Amino acid sequence: MSGARQGGVRAVLFDLDGTLADTERLQWQAYSRVLARFGIAVDLDTYRRRFVAVAGGAEWACEAFRLPIDAATLRAEKAVAYRRLLEGSVAAMPGARAALTRLRPRWRLGVATNSVRDEAWIVLERIGLHDLLDTVVAREDYAAAKPAPDAWLAAAQRLRVAPAECVVVEDTPRGLAAGLAAGMRVIAVPSDLTADQDFTGAVAVLPSLDALTPALLERLAPPSGWAQGR
Repeated sequence: MSGARQGGVRAVLFDLDGTLADTERLQWQAYSRVLARFGIAVDLDTYRRRFVAVAGGAEWACEAFRLPIDAATLRAEKAVAYRRLLEGSVAAMPGARAALTRLRPRWRLGVATNSVRDEAWIVLERIGLHDLLDTVVAREDYAAAKPAPDAWLAAAQRLRVAPAECVVVEDTPRGLAAGLAAGMRVIAVPSDLTADQDFTGAVAVLPSLDALTPALLERLAPPSGWAQGR
């Protein structure tokens, strides 16, 4: 792979859930199974607004429903339910493998996810994308979850690429905020669960991963303050 190109892009960093993997509904089902034990039902619209769009979904649920457990326990119990659901069918987002295959010959590729490492690797192996990635950064690998920039910065460090030379691909506003805070350009590819949310600040908002092409990356302007030929 060559060095900095037009626009200074050397690496493309992807979110996992909702961006490369169609797993957000599985996450919702997992939370639903845990909350059902307390007689609580959270519909998909509430989940996408309170858990997907913004951080702190478990904290919100504990407070809103006055649960007898704390957020850490809720997440831990959800993780058990989620792992069981992963034993069933797991699908890639439309166009995911084709997009990675198009980009891999020219750019370094990575994933940075709020999911823990075991879950991330199970998902990537199930959808057959692990062999196309140069690095996978999971929740154990950085301090603060998105919308903090830590995940994206950790991925850039792993790839030995400057943040300004990275492009982030995300499906949520909090992932977008994390990428911008890291000093990276962000391409939004909203899912059906996030299509109505605000992606102000993204350099492009795409209808699907099919629109993520080398030509698009080559057209991106360098970020403010980026020095060509560093």
